[in-house]
Amino acid sequence: MARVFGTDGVRGLANGELTAELALDLSVAAARVLADRGEFQDSVETRGRPLAVVGRDTRISGQFLEHAVVAGLASAGVDVLRLRVLPTPGVAYMTQALGADLGVVISASHNPMPDNGIKFLAGGGLKLDDAVEREIEQHLDEPWERPLGGDVGTVTPYANPVEEYVAHLVSTVSRPLTGITVVLDCAHGAAYDAGPQALRAAGATVIAINAEPDGLNINDGCGSTHLAPLQAAVLAHGADAGFALDGDADRVLAVDHEGNEVDGDQILAILAIAMSETGRLVKNTVVATVMSNLGFVQAMRAAGVGVRQTKVGDRYVLEAMKVSGYSLGGEQSGHVIMSEHATTGDGVLTALHVLERMATTGQSLQSLASVVTRLPQVLVNVPDVDKARADDDAVLAAAVAEEEALLGDTGRILLRPSGTEQLVRVMVEAATQEDARAVAERLADVVKRQLSL
Repeated sequence: MARVFGTDGVRGLANGELTAELALDLSVAAARVLADRGEFQDSVETRGRPLAVVGRDTRISGQFLEHAVVAGLASAGVDVLRLRVLPTPGVAYMTQALGADLGVVISASHNPMPDNGIKFLAGGGLKLDDAVEREIEQHLDEPWERPLGGDVGTVTPYANPVEEYVAHLVSTVSRPLTGITVVLDCAHGAAYDAGPQALRAAGATVIAINAEPDGLNINDGCGSTHLAPLQAAVLAHGADAGFALDGDADRVLAVDHEGNEVDGDQILAILAIAMSETGRLVKNTVVATVMSNLGFVQAMRAAGVGVRQTKVGDRYVLEAMKVSGYSLGGEQSGHVIMSEHATTGDGVLTALHVLERMATTGQSLQSLASVVTRLPQVLVNVPDVDKARADDDAVLAAAVAEEEALLGDTGRILLRPSGTEQLVRVMVEAATQEDARAVAERLADVVKRQLSL
């Protein structure tokens, strides 16, 4: 069968590719696979039945998909706690805090409103392994022995998930944020309530914008993919900083008091230095992807912090952190994972710790972010080429080597096949935008010549 799971769960047009029937079938298959693997054994012995928690973002389609997921789990003999609207990291936290065997997030993150998605979390709030996802796919639409009578699961609304998640977030900071004024763009998404609550409870003065979801306006011209409203609000209110979440609040970008963007590399650098100084940066190393700006790597080197780079994608960052026990990792897009406090990227948690660094040092966000001097970066996508040959073409490799020699220590080249489209991405960093553009275009021409279909 065709692959259902992507790099971050199942995602697609709600009621198009992602139907209520598919949501129900996925939930049944997930419950059966985890039961067969013995993942539910402890719960069955202590509680009599396994336990799952289910949360969603604010999309209108999340309502029917939630009911389908809940119906599938309960029909498979799983007790379900409905968390209702809660950020992805909030669902991960509640999965761990409640000792649930399974967590389910219904969200398409930063995608437009018509899309939606389903992501399964194992006990402890960790993403399912690829092997488990493949097993779930194989069990879709299979006949199965349904529990009957009192063996079906119960469904219960959980009383205070937002308040408990907020309490957890606030407990991770040790210094009050009194005196700091911050604008928080909630993207009309899952953190519209929890985000402002957490920052206020930590002591900050908070101006919340785009915090009135109606089921249709999530990510609509706002949030981490559209920073203009946040920049305008920071300037209008004279705020010290601003933070923009995405629809499920697992990532965040920031702007300083002058409205300048502070990207994920800069946020990661601020936190890495803070954790290094306090001895909380495990192995004094931060995990980042190969797309991180060279300026970030140079800043970490100057601060005496090691950088472990992975392939693009927060799943690869998480994997490297898990294998080696690192405590901090992230991406330029604003996914930041602080494993001391969370099992996934958490935009509100990240904002709290950046603000705590501001309060501790007395420095502005602009000053803290200036540790990273971002090199101009140009990305050119070359379509309609045979991406499978990109790593083996000798002429292309020679052209890259020649350009790298010209750039020396002043720049960097990353040429990689797209994971989802039939194209090759050429990324170049250089001392000037003009130099980066020129190198990228020369290499794009070589890609077209050598890899044309």
